[in-house]
Amino acid sequence: MAGNSFGEQFRITTFGESHGEAVGVIVDGVTPGIEIDEAFIQIQMDRRKPGQSSVTTPRKEYDAVSILSGMYEGRTTGTPLFIILFNKDMKPEAYNDIQHAFRPGHADFTYLQKYGIRDHRGSGRASGRETAGRVAAGAVARKLLEHRGVSVMAYTTDIGGIRCETFDEHQIELNAVRACDPDAAVRMIAKIEELAAAGDSCGGIVECRIRGVMPGIGEPVFDKLDADLAKAMLSIGAVKGIEFGEGFAAAAMRGSEHNDGMDGSGFLSNHAGGIIGGISTGEEIVFRVAVKPTSSISLPQQTVNIRGEEQTIRTEGRHDPCICPRIVPVVEAMACLVLEDHYKRQAAMKA
Repeated sequence: MAGNSFGEQFRITTFGESHGEAVGVIVDGVTPGIEIDEAFIQIQMDRRKPGQSSVTTPRKEYDAVSILSGMYEGRTTGTPLFIILFNKDMKPEAYNDIQHAFRPGHADFTYLQKYGIRDHRGSGRASGRETAGRVAAGAVARKLLEHRGVSVMAYTTDIGGIRCETFDEHQIELNAVRACDPDAAVRMIAKIEELAAAGDSCGGIVECRIRGVMPGIGEPVFDKLDADLAKAMLSIGAVKGIEFGEGFAAAAMRGSEHNDGMDGSGFLSNHAGGIIGGISTGEEIVFRVAVKPTSSISLPQQTVNIRGEEQTIRTEGRHDPCICPRIVPVVEAMACLVLEDHYKRQAAMKA
């Protein structure tokens, strides 16, 4: 199936289904000789794994990392890394009642139209569980970026219309929704729990800040750094929009307001979000993604089955009432993959 690989010089291919035996990733283009171990990758997997709190799915997957190739005596060899995560808490029978029905908001209808067959067990390949492999690969890229002095941090800024009013990066991992405002986090959690009790869901906004990227990273025209970051983010199933810097607010600004002036010490502002002409400026890269409400809800919804017959369904099973808390490490992972790939492209250009 095409579309399972991402990147050029640093390239990944993910595999597996939500209720299959395992999910994972093959990572090619890894710099040899880098110290990395399963424990480092596990830190990121634990941030993404289900069953973390009252605002995430109760499914219990420990996502224990196993590296089967590409390592020798604790260092990368430069050959492909094969990372596998075995599924432990599969319950495909929870989807038997909707095996032949199209769930609103899901890829059931479109996958069947494209392939003539679909895995109804938790959406199969279209499930958010596929992102586990991305996070594992992103952890590898993160380790390589650390050697370049680059850091990537994402966090929730809005859930269900409740917005963060302050920013404290030290609070992000201390609350269940990974919000940068602890007071807003309390209200967000209450909102999610209220909607979950009613069988509904909500979406939100996740912001990402990338620090330490040298100026000059990114390719012209079609492979712009922001274009590749946008593709990476929009490849995440729940993401429906992205903006950089001032984003859509720039439409209401004047050129005199939006332009980033310079003096002898550098840029005077960062309305562009750290990327101009598709190439990094050396300033902090800032973007935000819009996360849709979780499609799987237990409220009755109108749909049709594979024979075109109208019916009402309820999506049972175990699902996140809001995806934002667990999508944060996925956003970081995809950003790391893009950046490491572009750093390697830059090195190849100068070789």
